[in-house]
Amino acid sequence: MAARSAPSCHLRLEWVYGYRGHQCRNNLYYTAAKEIVYFVAGVGVVYSPREHRQKFYRGHSDDIISLALHPERALVATGQVGKEPYICVWDSYTVQTVSVLKDVHTHGIACLAFDLDGQRLVSVGLDSKNAVCVWDWKRGKMLSMAPGHTDRIFDISWDLYQPNKLVSCGVKHIKFWSLCGNALTPKRGVFGKTGDLQTILCLACARDELTYSGALNGDIYVWKGINLIRTIQGAHTAGIFSMNACEEGFATGGRDGCIRLWDLTFKPITVIDLRETDQGYKGLSVRSVCWRGDHILVGTQDGEIFEIVVHERNKPFLIMQGHCEGELWALAVHPTKPLAVTGSDDRSVRIWSLVDHALIARCNMEEPIRCAAVNVDGIHLALGMKDGSFTVLRVRDMTEVVHIKDRKEAIHELKYSPDGAYLAVGCNDSSVDVYGVAQRYKKLGECVGSLSFITHLDWSSDSRYLQTNDGNGKRLLYRMPGGKEVASKEEIKGVHWASWTCVSGLEVNGIWPKYSDINDINSVDGNYIGQVLVTADDYGIVKLFRYPCLRKGAKFKKYIGHSAHVTNVRWSHDYQWVISIGGADHSVFQWKFIPERKLKDALHIAPQESLADSNSDESDSDLSDVPELDSEIEQETQLTYRRQVYKEDLPQLKEQYKEKQKSGTSKRRERAPGNSIRLHFVHGYRGYDCRSNLFYTQIGEIVYHVAAVGVIYNRQQNTQRFYLGHDDDILCLALHPLKDYVATGQVGRDPSIHIWDTETIKPLSILKGYHQYGVCAVDFSADGKRLASVGIDDSHTVVLWDWKKGEKLSVARGSKDKIFVVKMNPYVPDKLITAGIKHMKFWRRAGGGLIGRKGYVGTLGKSDTMMCAVYGRTEDMAFSGTSTGDVCIWRDIFLVKTVKAHDGPVFSMHALEKGFVTGGKDGVVALWDDSFERCLKTYAIKRAALAPGSKGLLLEDNPSIRAISLGHGHILVGTKNGEILEVDKSGPITLLVQGHMEGEVWGLATHPYLPICATVSDDKTLRIWDLSPSHCMLAVRKLKKGGRCCCFSPDGKALAVGLNDGSFLMANADTLEDLVSFHHRKDVISDIRFSPGSGKYLAVASHDSFIDIYNVMSSKRVGICKGATSYITHVDWDIRGKLLQVNTGAKEQLFFEAPRGKKQTIPSGEAEKIGWASWTSVLGFCCEGIWPVIGEVTDVTASCLTSDKTVLATGDDLGFVKLFRYPAKGKFGKFKRYVAHSTHVTNVRWTYDDSMLVTLGGADMSLMVWTNEMEGYREKRPCDSEESDIDSEEDGGYDSDVTRENEISYTIRALSTNIRPMFGIKPHLQQKEPSTDERPPVSRAPPQPEKLQTNNVGKKKRPIEDLVLELVFGYRGRDCRNNVHYLNDGDDIIYHTASVGILHNVATGTQSFYQEHNDDILCLTVNQHPKFINIVATGQVGDSADMSDISMRQP
Repeated sequence: MAARSAPSCHLRLEWVYGYRGHQCRNNLYYTAAKEIVYFVAGVGVVYSPREHRQKFYRGHSDDIISLALHPERALVATGQVGKEPYICVWDSYTVQTVSVLKDVHTHGIACLAFDLDGQRLVSVGLDSKNAVCVWDWKRGKMLSMAPGHTDRIFDISWDLYQPNKLVSCGVKHIKFWSLCGNALTPKRGVFGKTGDLQTILCLACARDELTYSGALNGDIYVWKGINLIRTIQGAHTAGIFSMNACEEGFATGGRDGCIRLWDLTFKPITVIDLRETDQGYKGLSVRSVCWRGDHILVGTQDGEIFEIVVHERNKPFLIMQGHCEGELWALAVHPTKPLAVTGSDDRSVRIWSLVDHALIARCNMEEPIRCAAVNVDGIHLALGMKDGSFTVLRVRDMTEVVHIKDRKEAIHELKYSPDGAYLAVGCNDSSVDVYGVAQRYKKLGECVGSLSFITHLDWSSDSRYLQTNDGNGKRLLYRMPGGKEVASKEEIKGVHWASWTCVSGLEVNGIWPKYSDINDINSVDGNYIGQVLVTADDYGIVKLFRYPCLRKGAKFKKYIGHSAHVTNVRWSHDYQWVISIGGADHSVFQWKFIPERKLKDALHIAPQESLADSNSDESDSDLSDVPELDSEIEQETQLTYRRQVYKEDLPQLKEQYKEKQKSGTSKRRERAPGNSIRLHFVHGYRGYDCRSNLFYTQIGEIVYHVAAVGVIYNRQQNTQRFYLGHDDDILCLALHPLKDYVATGQVGRDPSIHIWDTETIKPLSILKGYHQYGVCAVDFSADGKRLASVGIDDSHTVVLWDWKKGEKLSVARGSKDKIFVVKMNPYVPDKLITAGIKHMKFWRRAGGGLIGRKGYVGTLGKSDTMMCAVYGRTEDMAFSGTSTGDVCIWRDIFLVKTVKAHDGPVFSMHALEKGFVTGGKDGVVALWDDSFERCLKTYAIKRAALAPGSKGLLLEDNPSIRAISLGHGHILVGTKNGEILEVDKSGPITLLVQGHMEGEVWGLATHPYLPICATVSDDKTLRIWDLSPSHCMLAVRKLKKGGRCCCFSPDGKALAVGLNDGSFLMANADTLEDLVSFHHRKDVISDIRFSPGSGKYLAVASHDSFIDIYNVMSSKRVGICKGATSYITHVDWDIRGKLLQVNTGAKEQLFFEAPRGKKQTIPSGEAEKIGWASWTSVLGFCCEGIWPVIGEVTDVTASCLTSDKTVLATGDDLGFVKLFRYPAKGKFGKFKRYVAHSTHVTNVRWTYDDSMLVTLGGADMSLMVWTNEMEGYREKRPCDSEESDIDSEEDGGYDSDVTRENEISYTIRALSTNIRPMFGIKPHLQQKEPSTDERPPVSRAPPQPEKLQTNNVGKKKRPIEDLVLELVFGYRGRDCRNNVHYLNDGDDIIYHTASVGILHNVATGTQSFYQEHNDDILCLTVNQHPKFINIVATGQVGDSADMSDISMRQP
């Protein structure tokens, strides 16, 4: 089964033939090292003419279309196309990424330019607005962005002589930009009478506000400021594509094939017409020019690069050429020499030398070429054409042998037989013709079995058989030369194929993904000797597989570089190289094949770094060579944390429901209760799906999380304090290096990360906006200034933050599989590691991106699932714990060795001053020396070692350890069962906190006269908890099944428990030993209740819609309540023990008589008057108000009434605990609401004396104890409660002015253009009756749109006077506040009205104005800081409202 692993050999890109000249300009430069930098397909190329050597930058994932050189000429910026295109800034010496800029543009990046000192970079997008964006590229941060123009922008440049000024040009426009603050403001160039309005293709800035630009008609336009001052006509005879400024002057290149050099004042120096030189040809068009000293580089439309030495200008030196525009499909290799032949839709066939990396022959044909083949002796070259003909040439001099046209559709594939006797020609009309070579290519046979176009052909070694593939993916065999189809399986079996280039067939099954029926693999070539197969596909990827690969979804190594379709791929004759060709990028890539034995030497040269990993992606097959996933990890990977409704959706949902409810809520509602509750203690710790989330703080308290609560536990006093800022499950926790701050990340649609102080429990920073669904790992940097986080979206995004500023520094896609941990390098703040399912990645920050490299496992092992990771003593040492119990030791990105540490997964790891501590599923804590050579000591977590001061009982020996931390002479351990233990170095173990294990918790009962409660859970345990000061678990008992309800008898001696299999039992409340048990039902027992008083009867409700009534004394069933249409949810007895109130899942409220169970119909008014022994019902007239506005989305799951019948507590599906005044009549009662549980609150109960409320979280498995604070007792606390869902009018509505202002909508005021919608006809446009003495005016029509403006040179124009604003009457007071201020010690008043800021001088009464706004100003403030005197900020309405900073001075 060798095919299950990727091949151990490797390809290295050695040469790329071609240059991207089509649709790109200004993309060819000399670097400081006199190398030449350009791009082709998705690869940046640095070519050294001296050594004739290429280096490649491969950080892009799609076609590169723009390039800019840093002023120091060592760094290069390149921009690509794609759905989420990005810009890479990279070093031309090392070809390593320096910075990645992303998340702003869409479609592609059309142009790039660095400013004079190289600190900032401007980019232009290909989106509909052609957005212009300025970056601080080192930090990867966008400084400013503005829409560029409605049409394409072709060039942009910084004005190198004026700071913060840019010029851009494109289709029929040129714009002059100024950057002020973070606003880019354009002014359009005025063409005036000096020149025609036309498309400007390129530009260069010069001194004295001069800008030179090249136009589509070959003129050069000269601008001063924003005005066109002169044109240099006929500089070129056609469009000027490129203009390059250097010390000596300017060089321009155009479509006419000429290069012109100009001096600094744009006086012509010389012309070089490339069409007239030795290498020239008709139609040569220049796309890029670069002038350095006496050398000029020229890039042409057809993919050549020339170098011209100025004094030998008629002998340009051709340093690179490739195919021209048109798809490239034909590829063949010479059978005996290192030569490759390519043919393209540009109608040329070219022969390349793979040793010299040069074009050695070229011949132009009449038709586009689609396929090629060279005969066995290397003498004949056959070319298949798009028109259905094929031509045979002699290789040595490219003269024609024959030209035959037997078909009408394109010839897509042809091949010579191994004995050289036949040529098979496959056509798109689904036939294959066979020709005899010796008979001057006479047609000998025809194969007609296919129903679709022929894609691939292969001959058998004895030339007797031919196999074909067609567009339907069918593989057929024919006997040669006649062309009879072979049907018998036996005959096929023995055939040995001379070559394998077919994409379907048993030997190549593995190249297809497991579940795909698509034909996106264009080409295959098998290397029998090396037992590898190379494939080319539509995604621009070249892959290496083992050969043969029989089972679908085989593993591979992949290589990127081509942008889109790789159309063909072949091994060279001696298997030294692989040649691949790109369809749309018309480039030819030559890859060096590095067999396994040489691979080890090659690795010590830095592995080529790229954003996409050059190593294999895991294929989607079930890997037989990977050990079974551990059951715990398996479970964990299946958790998605997705919610139907997120708390963030509530305001929106409420709005929707409010609209519907508008009419209904006229009734005056009860006010919220006076009582409030305060979270007092939480039993539980989140260990079942989180790791390394438990730490000692600075002062020795313990910080961890459970549900939506961050908990700080003081072990001396056994008290807890809470951080309640989260509103959903917390999934991860990290401690600041100073141990005083904590970062926690939660679940949510737009999940947040909170950084809070453990002393004050106040948030310091909240980070949102870059993750989806949840945050599963966080880590602080060693200096504490940065924070790394990982999301649980599909690509597990990794984000690096400056958390104090709340600013995202860098972001990258982590992995498609789950990531469990992120760790920042303690020595280098720009480096981090992530570890997860079959994933260990080493990242370094590059501007706004992160560059990740997969850990290289080599021969030491397999890529394993990593559960935890830490850094060692030096910056390049890292350690990770695997799911198989090993610890992997990494140096840089290489696995150095593995050490067996635990049986089962290593879940947690912690670095100490000297050495490490690890914890695993085997329940063992191990201490190690600092190189993992020796295990110094192990501690097993066992019940026998439990110290007397423990706050509870250990459920089992060796629980799975999920978190470990050291400090204060102890080891702190968190287990999967929700226990927190403190292990003393000498051995004894103290249990500090515990909760239920995994599985939902529903059953809750409080004791009739003691401060204790019982819970029962799906984890198959029944537990008794002490709610008074000791806060511990008093007793626990394992059950045979999980349970959903429990109840104490009225005397507190017995405890009834309902189980999930339909049985229930009664146990002694002290010892938890069985008294009696029954099994009458099949479905879950959902509620169980003793009748009040002596507890004579027991009502047992089940999910199969019945309630059984048992006589406790005689242990017999005495009655059955029938008539419910759905499962039973709640049961309550009346005080006399004669009547049952029942709620069902169909929201029915039913009444039954005890003990027989007869159904009673009681009107709601009467039901109120009945005295109920307990009230846990959620339906009925008395609690109509507890259902929220959005009752359709969320259920109220539980309620409980205080014994004085005044306050009703409820729990609901969204995790809210609410208090209502009882009875809660009328819809949407007011309440106080508390968030601590994450989702479903499954049960709530008051204690016997109402002093505490106990609540259960279903999925968060936590038991929370709240203290009840009576009405008089009020200490105002922040997180007390929130107002209710609907504020009706009588709640102290608004003052009429306030109401009016509240309802003003500013949206319609400003459309995206600055013209307000007007009705009627403006006065100067109204049709007046022309009186006899009045000449009709020349034109009353509105001005023509810009594109149609004609030059009315002949007409006389009236002079236009400028209007100057002198005085403004009015002040905006009707809907604005605090917008009048004194300035300059009371000499001036500043205020605003309409869209004008006004500075009014008190003494003179004169006004001066700020008029940069284009719509109503709504607010104004003055900077009070002494450093910023007279700085004013104003804000306006509009689509994307602007803020302006004005500096007001005395006019």
